[in-house]
This record gives sequence, structure tokens and C-alpha cells, in this order.
Amino acid sequence: MEGRAHRILGMKVTPVTRRRFATFRKNRRGWWSLWIFLGLFVLSLFAEFIANDKPVLVYFDGRFFMPVIEAVPETEYGGFFETEAEYKDPEVQSLIGEKGWMLWPLVEHSYNSQVLDLDAPAPTAPDAKHWLGTDDQARDVVARMIYGFRISVLFGLALVGLTGLIGVTIGLGQGYFGGMTDLIGQRFIEVWVSLPTLYLLIILASIVQPNFWWLLGIMVAFGWTGFVGPVRAETLRARNLDFVKASKALGVSDNVIMVRHILPNAMVATLTFMPFVLSGAVVSLASLDFLGFGLPPGSPSLGELIKQGKENLQAPWLGLTAFFTVGVMLTLLVFIGEAVRDAFDPRKVQG
Repeated sequence: MEGRAHRILGMKVTPVTRRRFATFRKNRRGWWSLWIFLGLFVLSLFAEFIANDKPVLVYFDGRFFMPVIEAVPETEYGGFFETEAEYKDPEVQSLIGEKGWMLWPLVEHSYNSQVLDLDAPAPTAPDAKHWLGTDDQARDVVARMIYGFRISVLFGLALVGLTGLIGVTIGLGQGYFGGMTDLIGQRFIEVWVSLPTLYLLIILASIVQPNFWWLLGIMVAFGWTGFVGPVRAETLRARNLDFVKASKALGVSDNVIMVRHILPNAMVATLTFMPFVLSGAVVSLASLDFLGFGLPPGSPSLGELIKQGKENLQAPWLGLTAFFTVGVMLTLLVFIGEAVRDAFDPRKVQG
């Protein structure tokens, strides 16, 4: 199975990489956690097809429409308004029903759609229509959980990717060139990490409206320093090895030496570190949303769901849903991180 996968991907896999992959697979907890997490993440990428207040597919008068990805005016169905059709409107449903049909998603509510036909004041308890109930804004909790999971993972992946790119590049440069480059870089990092990130976020939140990209930029600006240390230490060790000195003697450029010879060794510690950084990014976003300095109001947020659970103790399903969602996500990421750590541990990779 492993060999077929490598041939399909067209990758040149070294024996060391094969042993690491085999060690990762031996950790059953981490292996299954990886597949469970990937399955949940892939499903969340298609959240619009799972939870939406618009039909997935509409057949009307010999034509097919996909309202989840296109705005279809009501006039297409024989209505009077040129604006996008309101598919929960009984009149629109009657028009479509005369010459076609609608295929609804599994959850017939989006993260921001309010439920208008509740039998009791929001938040309402779980029932057949709303499996995890509704929040205090009469929004379906299942829909908000699915969208919140997706945005949390995407935020974490983007943060890990950008901070890793910046941190690895700076750590590689500091370790390889050393001298004043390393000295100045280390002093700058010491000053930079001493800045109170949370206070800066609070101050900036009072000036501008936070959004996904604004938060990502701030977190990247202060998060890249965590990757510098491991890469710098490994580069300082590797630059004095014989194969690096031989490459310099042969006239190989510094960039080629850093990328081809030193970077693969330096990335071992970085890859081991990344799953834990991803879990930390998820917690950071949830914490900022809980404190009110995160995503804009109304955004699908696990932190905002936790806050609602705190403010609505009479509705325990809100807090329990947020707790189990965040808890399962972090548990899976920690198990994956432990398996990756074991895979790159030379004491556990047997020849």
C-alpha cells in the first residue's frame, strides 16, 4: 500500500522516510486520529452542501439550478421579484413545486440564518428539526458548529503555513550565516516576543473591525518566532558537518546548500512541532472570539459558541456542543502530533 501510494504520487522516497512512515502507522492512535481529522475537515469544506437554507439542487421546467453556488432570481421560477429567491417562502416553494422539485441539504439552515418557526423563545433545546438546538439568536447550532469547525481549521492551517515559512527562513539564515546576522536576529526576536500580544490585539480591535485576515496577519506577525529556535539550532549544527564544508569547497552557492542540504535536516524538528502549533492556533482563535476580540459578530465561531454557553446556563447544550467540538479537535491534533514526534524520533525508527 505504501509503495503504491508513493508511485502514484511520483515521489522519490528514501529508506529513512519509509521507516518514518512505518513508525507513524504503528502508532494506531495517531494513525486513526489523522484519518478521522481529515475526514471531518474534508466534510466541513463542503459545509454549504451539508447545512444551508438554500436547496442543493433545483429542477424547474426542464432546467437544473444549484442555489448553493449561484444566485437565482425569483423570476426564473415564475415569480415577480428580480432578487434572489427566498426558498423558505411558501410562495416560492409552491411555484417550484408546480413544475419541478428541490433537493435540500441534510441540515436546512445556514450558520447565519434565523429560525422563525420556533415553538419557544430562543435558545431552544435539541429536537427532531434542530439536533443540537438553537442559540440565543435563534440560529441552528449544528450549522454553526460545522462552519465554525471549518473556519477554525482553515485559520490554523493558514497560520501554521505562514508562520512556518517565515520562521524557517529566518532561522535558516541566522544559523547558516551566524556572526552579526545571528546576533542581531536574536536580539530582535527577544524584543519582539516581549511585546504583549493580547494587549495589542485589544488596542487594535478598538481602532479597526477585526476579521479573518486581520487576525491572521496579527497572529502571523507574533507567531513566527516559535519556529526560529529549532531551525536555527539544527542549522548551526549542520553547517559544520563535512558534507556542507565539501559543498562550499566545490563552489556550491549558499542558497543551494541551505535549501538542498541543511533544510531537510532542519525540517525534522519543524514538522514535529507543527501539529501542536495548529492546536494552539485553534485555541487562540477560540479564545479571542470568547473574549470578543476575534471574528466579526455573527461569524461561525466555536469561541462565540462557548461564550453563549457561559451566558446561557439554562441551555447546557450550547456549552456542551462547544466543549466536545473543541475537545475532540484538539485531542485528534495532539494524537497526530505525538505520532509525528515518534516517527521522527531516531530512537524509535528502527533500521
